[in-house]
Amino acid sequence: MIAVNGPDHPGISAGLMQVLADSGAEVYDVEQIVVRGRLTLNVLIGVSGERATIGDLLFFGWQQGLHIEFEIVDDSPTPSRAMSAVTVIGMRIGPEEFGAVASAIAAGDGNIERIFRLSRYPVVSYELLVSGGSLDVIREGLVLAATQLPIDVAIQPDGLERRAKRMVIMDVDSTLIQDEVINLLAREAGVAERVSELTHLALTGEMDFEKSLRERVSLLKGLDQVALTRVFESITLTSGARTFIRTLQRMGMVTAIVSAGFTRFTNALAADLGIDYSLSNTLESVDGVLTGELTGEFVDGPRKAQFLTSIAEAEGIPLAQVVAVGDGANDLDMLAAAGLGIAFNAKPLVRERVDTKISVPFLDAILFIMGIQRQHVEDADASDPEFDVPDRIEVPGIPPV
Repeated sequence: MIAVNGPDHPGISAGLMQVLADSGAEVYDVEQIVVRGRLTLNVLIGVSGERATIGDLLFFGWQQGLHIEFEIVDDSPTPSRAMSAVTVIGMRIGPEEFGAVASAIAAGDGNIERIFRLSRYPVVSYELLVSGGSLDVIREGLVLAATQLPIDVAIQPDGLERRAKRMVIMDVDSTLIQDEVINLLAREAGVAERVSELTHLALTGEMDFEKSLRERVSLLKGLDQVALTRVFESITLTSGARTFIRTLQRMGMVTAIVSAGFTRFTNALAADLGIDYSLSNTLESVDGVLTGELTGEFVDGPRKAQFLTSIAEAEGIPLAQVVAVGDGANDLDMLAAAGLGIAFNAKPLVRERVDTKISVPFLDAILFIMGIQRQHVEDADASDPEFDVPDRIEVPGIPPV
């Protein structure tokens, strides 16, 4: 095993391989990483001993200003072990946070083989590739670490399915947008306190969802088009939403939103963001005034999961390649149906039942759990003249009923 360390510059790998070729060595494995301009390069070689390979390498290192060490290692192949990807996300990740994650992995008999940074803005995130160990035991330790420290941690089997996600479906209220639209409507109707109370009971699972929603909608009777327009114009996208959707589209992914909210708003959001599919409830109106009733199909938790599976089937996408994102109790069925279900700033009931959670207020942090590096996102944005479009809704007005 050859270990090469020192300041990085072009030509090191090429020169090293030329020395090995001239020495008649065989190369069995190579790994290299550069951190802040410092190179670490490991090469596993086989030599016959008939040529002065070590001397040639030492001379090459002296010429290049590199430190080179050698170690004789067992020539038996490294046994294949299952690999997992652990993603760590936080506003800050220091030695205490890293230590807690590493301890959880070690307690599950896993071994960290590689660590690399995914982002340092808007959050800090790292991916750790882990070999072996018990996924369940490691996950339990990581969940404990995330409850004790201000970090989010996710663990997934590292394979083709993780790297081949093809569809993302999201809840809308308090996920894609910062608001609960029905609470904004209630403010216009002067019933904000009662509607907020019913919304909370529904999203925490303390009240039947359909009963809660129909009762809340009944309190909106009499709102007109002017009030609905004011509500629409007050909606704010979650930070990073445009970056998240834009990146998914560049990757060729199918995108969908599904909500127990209302088509007047979700359809406009889908049009604004270029989202492929949208489903939500419809507020009944007569002459532009709400009747306090819903019309058409009712969208609740089970219907959200059905919508997910129907899109996946129509697009020919296995459920294992679907990512679902939500925050409320009525998202649980959808999160369970997807290959990767993510609780985004979710209610306690949801956090308890979903393995993967994000508590930072940036929707594009989901990209890091999917293994996408921030630098790749920024490089793509830099080539797009509209990359800095703000996370605000720009669609004027509301589509006709």
